[in-house]
Amino acid sequence: MRSLIPWRSTEKSLTRMRDEMDELFGRFFGVPAELPTNGETSVWAPRVDISETEKAFVVKADLPGVEPKEVEVSVSDGVLTLKGEKREQKEEKQKNFHRMERFVGQFFRSIPLPAGADEENVVATSAKGVLTICIPKKPEAQPKKIAVKVEE
Repeated sequence: MRSLIPWRSTEKSLTRMRDEMDELFGRFFGVPAELPTNGETSVWAPRVDISETEKAFVVKADLPGVEPKEVEVSVSDGVLTLKGEKREQKEEKQKNFHRMERFVGQFFRSIPLPAGADEENVVATSAKGVLTICIPKKPEAQPKKIAVKVEE
């Protein structure tokens, strides 16, 4: 009878595969595979955009609702680390009800820096919920322009 219902035998396999994929993505993106379920705090990783200009590497992290004083930015051994905590509280009162929601979540993000990044002169600024980190390139890592000579 089992051969007539082939998907029953694969149900456990699919669950196991999903668990392994969750763990893989968690390791890759720096989010633990198992998040706290006791309601105290949760873990999330902010979205980041990374770009390169001629003179610097620029990292922009979306941190809506996070106070700049709650963010710690550090650079060590070629890795840029962002960590902190987001606290949010919403309250709504009307005649028939009173609703209050709270969110507390820690975040952590590690970004490996490319060779040539000047770790000593990193600048971080925050505006409108976006943290911008500028990592200048060392002079020897900046592109050198070479003039093309025309021969006749």
